[in-house]
Amino acid sequence: MPQTALAEPRMPARIKFRFDPEKAVEVILYIANRIADPGFHRLSKILYFADRDHLANYGRFICGDSYVAMKHGPVPSGTYDVLKFVRGDDGLTCVVPHAQESFRVDDRKLVIPFKNANLDALSESERECLDAAIEKYGKMAFGQLTKLSHDKAWESADENEFIEVEQIVATLPDANHLLEHLRNPHPD
Repeated sequence: MPQTALAEPRMPARIKFRFDPEKAVEVILYIANRIADPGFHRLSKILYFADRDHLANYGRFICGDSYVAMKHGPVPSGTYDVLKFVRGDDGLTCVVPHAQESFRVDDRKLVIPFKNANLDALSESERECLDAAIEKYGKMAFGQLTKLSHDKAWESADENEFIEVEQIVATLPDANHLLEHLRNPHPD
C-alpha cells in the first residue's frame, strides 16, 4: 500500500503594513510640536501607544511602521531611520527629501521642528489616536515610558528583533476578532 504524505499545516502569512515615510515625517512634526522635550524615546513611545490604539480601533498602524524590541521598549523602525537620517548618521538614505527641511535633531536625540505637520496628511482617526497618546503619555518620564512599553508584545521578541504585529494584537481588547479581520479583511 503506498504511503500518503501528510500535508504540513500551513501557517498564516505574517501581518505586515506598508511603511509610509512621508507620513512618518508628518507624525514626527505633529508630536514634536505638542510635547516638551520631544526626544527620540518619547516620540517613539507616543507613536507606539498611538499605533496600538489605532490598530485596536481602525485595524492598522498610523505610518505602517514595524516595531523593534530595543532595550528601552518598542521602537518604530522606519520612523527611527528617518530621525537618524535627519540627525546625519552615516550610511543612511531617506526617501523623504523634505525631511531635513522639516526638522533638525539637536544633542543627538532632541527633535526641533521647523514647521507644523500637514494635517491633510493625517486622518481624523490618526490625529485622534495621536492626541490621546500625547495627552496620556506626553509628560511621562523616560523610566515610566520604558516600563509601560515593556508589555507582552515587547517581551515576545528578542532584543533588537522585530515584534510581530500578531504579538501586539494579542495585547489588545478583542484580539481574536481583530486578528481574524487583519488576516481576512474581505471575507466572502
